[in-house]
Amino acid sequence: MSVLLFTAALATVAFPAHALKPFTAQYEASFKGISAGGAMSLSQQGNRWTYSMGIRNTMANLSQATVFEDAAGRYRPLGGSDRATYLMKTRSVITVYNWKGMQARWTGDVKPQRAGPVAMQPGDMDALLVNLALVRDVGFGRTVMTYRLLENGKAKPMTYRVAGREKITVGGRALDTTKVVQSAGGKQTTAWIAAGVPAPVRIVQREDGSDMFRLQLTSWR
Repeated sequence: MSVLLFTAALATVAFPAHALKPFTAQYEASFKGISAGGAMSLSQQGNRWTYSMGIRNTMANLSQATVFEDAAGRYRPLGGSDRATYLMKTRSVITVYNWKGMQARWTGDVKPQRAGPVAMQPGDMDALLVNLALVRDVGFGRTVMTYRLLENGKAKPMTYRVAGREKITVGGRALDTTKVVQSAGGKQTTAWIAAGVPAPVRIVQREDGSDMFRLQLTSWR
């Protein structure tokens, strides 16, 4: 997919240096076309952080959480959980990141070939932490952002590119957002980032041309 990079527009916007701070954010959401409620939160315990996200409607309950460290500006995951209940079926996966041994492993409802170990590299993240990384990196004025993602028993690169700017209204306040897009393997994720907002203002994930889920920020503190 061809993506235009609006570097000139970005150059006119002054983003402050990004530092992690605890927050809670509420979202209007949809999952497979059905309305849902959504939330994100970031909390701190000493030098460790817990970042969580949940989406729930009458058909599904999805929750993810990652415990991580802020290692010299890198968000280094230590452990993660991913639980999904859909049509009365539940799938739960736990991820363990061993930075000393540089290996990641998965336990729970995973196939043996998806359990690992997978060799790790400095800078590796999970899908949830990419949300925080986008807020940080768009805040630094970057227009192309590549991350190495550890997920489902494998490592893969993921590249987001700036695709313009949009005004999005949240709680009666118009926010000037930067739109970033990544596409691979029939899946596309689009996120909208605003200066001063600690989480994405909007996230849309599509698979094979159809919406899988949408998140639209309604409030944060």
